[in-house]
Amino acid sequence: MITQKMKYALKALMVLGDEKAGAGEPLRIEEIARRSGAPKRFLEHILLEIRNAGIVASSRGRAGGYMLIKDPAQVSLPDLLRLIDGPIAPLPCLSRKAYQRCDDCSDEASCRIRRVFSEVFWTYLVMIESLTLADLLKRDGAELVALQGQPAA
Repeated sequence: MITQKMKYALKALMVLGDEKAGAGEPLRIEEIARRSGAPKRFLEHILLEIRNAGIVASSRGRAGGYMLIKDPAQVSLPDLLRLIDGPIAPLPCLSRKAYQRCDDCSDEASCRIRRVFSEVFWTYLVMIESLTLADLLKRDGAELVALQGQPAA
């Protein structure tokens, strides 16, 4: 499950992505908060993390604000999840980016818990690894549903 912080990050990036496709002018944080429904105070911390990752840029002054500087097709949703929420694996021993051996496990190869969660997680990972911010910016929801291999409703 993604956190509320991640949902706010995605909503803010969608606002910035829509702006990039339009006028491409920097947006003040108040405007991003208004359009995304995210609290301004919380959004400041989120946008700072995203800026430090090189996805958005910020400028000060009267015409300042935030602007998406990375191509939406290059903003990986799993990388963004890891940036905002941390490791996405259900067990530390399954994480590719933050692997840790489980303290209470004597043998990973024979761990039935790891085996069951591994099957589910890898299926999930294969599906999510292909998603980018560009997928969220698509206006037609049927495109994303088709991408996921599910029948359009």
